[in-house]
Amino acid sequence: MARIEAQGLSIDYPLYHHNGRSLKKRLLGNGPGRLKADSGSTVAVAALRSLDFVIERGERVALIGPNGAGKSTLLRALAGIYEPAGGRLTLQGTIASLIDPNAGVNALLTGRENIALHCLYRGLKGEEAERFTEYAVSFADLGEFIDLPIRGYSAGMNIRLGFALATAKAPAILLMDEWLAAGDQNFMKKADQRLGELVGQAEILVIATHSMDIVNKWCTRAIHMEGGRIVDDVPLTRPAPEADEVETAPSVA
Repeated sequence: MARIEAQGLSIDYPLYHHNGRSLKKRLLGNGPGRLKADSGSTVAVAALRSLDFVIERGERVALIGPNGAGKSTLLRALAGIYEPAGGRLTLQGTIASLIDPNAGVNALLTGRENIALHCLYRGLKGEEAERFTEYAVSFADLGEFIDLPIRGYSAGMNIRLGFALATAKAPAILLMDEWLAAGDQNFMKKADQRLGELVGQAEILVIATHSMDIVNKWCTRAIHMEGGRIVDDVPLTRPAPEADEVETAPSVA
């Protein structure tokens, strides 16, 4: 059963600056804030500060707040990209992240080779790997470019491939950011349909967004963040969608 629990979760970003020692002195003379002095001449940004929350199976959670609030940092911590500097983070269930279209890809390899790489990473073999590959190639719809190195792809082509790789198999926990906004209109329509399927199939959804339309459409709870802290955590009135309420396609793997 999918579950997420954070206890005192904190994440710091080190800053390296040629005037680091003088900056450190100024920080030590100021009150508490997101910048803090570290060892030596290093200064760190407190990106997340002592977060406590639990997300249970069936919840659709929106992370809201201004730019720089820590929403994307929290998503990356949940995805295992960032390691906590303090506290504890516990996740149960398989995870898929729609955070960065270039995450987990090798720019020197072709699109098709990256698909094969993802099959190896997920431990897919035989028919499962074939279904995964067939879905990713078809959904990305890159034509002959699928056999060219992705370092020559446009931003839109990268999004197509990244989305196909991330959504080929429904996870227990789905993490989403708003990078899909760069997709073209036809792809966005297809992506929105697939996301609807995944949201219905996933046990937990966590999405960082500025769009209240998305919050009202999919979410049952909103966590409001500012300055790396949770300032509000409220339930929403809309019930979570059940899997059989969404027109779903069978999982490819």
